[in-house]
Amino acid sequence: MDIKELISLDDVMEELGLGPNGALIYCMEELEYNLDGWFAEELENYRDDDYLVFDCPGQIELFSHVPVLRNFVEHLKSKNFNVCAVCLIDSQFITDVTKFISGCMASLSAMVQLELPHVNILSKMDLVTNKKDIEDYLNPEPRALLSELNQRMAPQFLKLNKALIELVDEYSMVNFVPLDLRKESSIQYVLGQIDNCIQYGEDADVKVRDFDPPDED
Repeated sequence: MDIKELISLDDVMEELGLGPNGALIYCMEELEYNLDGWFAEELENYRDDDYLVFDCPGQIELFSHVPVLRNFVEHLKSKNFNVCAVCLIDSQFITDVTKFISGCMASLSAMVQLELPHVNILSKMDLVTNKKDIEDYLNPEPRALLSELNQRMAPQFLKLNKALIELVDEYSMVNFVPLDLRKESSIQYVLGQIDNCIQYGEDADVKVRDFDPPDED
């Protein structure tokens, strides 16, 4: 399905004189208004056991500041969908501790707003020249992170730095899975993480067992 069949970002910008972000929020609110209309009709084209992937806009405010996507998620759950959020962050963006913390906070903000099982992915790992720089952030050592963060930030931010690192470390709320599109094993591992979040396939197993023929005595 394509939301452009319902509303176009370019048309909204031109007709209402809105900027890209304002027009995008307007489009998403139009989708929310049509959940029981256009969207419901589109869903009728799929079977109950189909696996749907919704490619969402990347603007963080849609996930952290406005309730549109949260309402969209709640609508899906009301229709008995098992839903998880998959957050992709460009691995080339995670080049130092400040950007790593920024990525963590963006992911955490979306996690809190959507209240969904979350899989955070470092995408484009195939384009990273020095994998060691990224690996340090896949299983980060808190003291090393704090030390590096303190070196990069002004002294007045020391307490804030400590609080941020403790939030990332103590609650283990954010971790990243690397995705290298050149490796089948990497793709399968990421897909396995998502399947586990939504318990994909478990309902199908139950249905098969429910209809197993009885044993003949």
